[in-house]
Amino acid sequence: MTNLKELFIRLVQEDSGQDLIEYALVAALIALGALVGMKTLANDIGNAFNSVGTTLSSAAA
Repeated sequence: MTNLKELFIRLVQEDSGQDLIEYALVAALIALGALVGMKTLANDIGNAFNSVGTTLSSAAA
């Protein structure tokens, strides 16, 4: 029982893995923001090309 108690105390006091978890959360938030930004940008670029294509098609006709 003493070993289990000592193990629990060490697990509560030790925080070396906390930094890794924080960095992983920050990286995940950055990746999520980049994904949303790229998706929006891709839609805007697609709309711009469609607009240019429509304008060129109507000008050629």
